[in-house]
Formats: sequence, C-alpha cells, structure tokens
Amino acid sequence: MNSIGTLRETGLHAALKAWYARPGDQVEVPFAGYVVDLLRGDTVIEIQTHNFSAVKRKLLRLVETNQVRLVYPIALERWIVRLAADGQTPLARRKSPRRGAGIQVFEELVSFPELLDHPNFSLEVLLVREEEVRCPLPHRRGRWGRRDWRICDRRLLEVVGRSLLAGPADCLAYVPAALPQPFTCHDLARALDQPLYLCQKLAYCLRRIGALTPAGRCGRAMTYVCR
Repeated sequence: MNSIGTLRETGLHAALKAWYARPGDQVEVPFAGYVVDLLRGDTVIEIQTHNFSAVKRKLLRLVETNQVRLVYPIALERWIVRLAADGQTPLARRKSPRRGAGIQVFEELVSFPELLDHPNFSLEVLLVREEEVRCPLPHRRGRWGRRDWRICDRRLLEVVGRSLLAGPADCLAYVPAALPQPFTCHDLARALDQPLYLCQKLAYCLRRIGALTPAGRCGRAMTYVCR
C-alpha cells in the first residue's frame, strides 16, 4: 500500500483522527490502492500535519473518483516540553511566543494550489493548542556546549477553531475587503500584519486558481486585482 499507515504516526495525528472521526467511519482502511485515514461513505478524509507534497500524488489520484477532504492543523498556541534522555521524564515546559494563523496553510498549499478549484476537493484548517515534545540528541552538543534537541512528538491539547476552504471564494476571504485595488504583496502583508513571504505564497495560490489577476507592476512589485 502507498501509505505508511500508523507506523510513524505522531500523537497529534492520532488525536486529530480520533477527534474528527464519526460513528460509522472506517479508520486506516485500504482504498483505491492506498491506505486512507478515514473513509466516511464515499468521502476520503486525510489528516496531514505537515508536508503537503508527500500526499500530492495520492490526493490527485483520489479526487478523480471521490470527494476528498484534507484536514490540516495550525498551532494557534504551542507549548514546548523537554524530556530527559530516557524519553519519559519532563524537564521543562514553556509557552512558545509564536502564534499561528490560518493563512499559514498557504505555505503548504503551494504544492498543489489547483486542487482548491477542483469540485471534489476541500481543505479544513483546524486551529489547535498543542504540545511540541523535544528529546535530547545523544552525544551531540550545539554552540557553547549546549545540548541539541529534536522534535520527537506533537500532542493535541485542544481544537479551538476550524474553517473550510472549498473553492476560490473561500480562499479569497484571506484578502481584506478594504484593500485598495490593485495591490501588491507588500500591501497585503501590511493589511494582514503577516510576513511578506507568506503573503507572496497566498498570492501565488490565489493566482493559480484564478482568484487574483495580475494588473501590472508598481516599481518592481507585481500588482493584483481580485476577480
């Protein structure tokens, strides 16, 4: 089967699968040559916690014959937990200063933006609170003798929000209505208070599905108008 199943499943993935499942859903079931996370009637539900490119071929194949929903979590709040070398004993727990936002899904969507315009595809973004568990790397030290750490698990604490992207109109909702037309990615970044690189990825995806149209240039920057 073209799936790793639960062999390398993180705690976050397993918890989201259990949270999302309904009575009657089939879990980790062989389907069309793959193993899918959930099968709800004729609808395939895949939960992907990172790296959309890893499931691109799978999704492109499945949307040919079935409704497919991709579920993606974004950490609105993250706690960092450090474990001792035994991988069990907690050493410290602190809150990360970083806060996630729904727009971050477009960092991954650049792998297949055209799917957002496919009638059989939808994407659900879950805003979550999670723990990121870090374990020490044995016999490795970073600068100034500090221990190196690796992320060994992610754990779901709570789902606090959800939004569905089922077409270009849903994606265009990320562009503020008050934004002047035409606009640049710099204008978009200021309006959303988000990094420029992220707004460039958003604009790229919206352009690929026809939600934005190039309208020339302002200096060296491309300008866009909403369709």
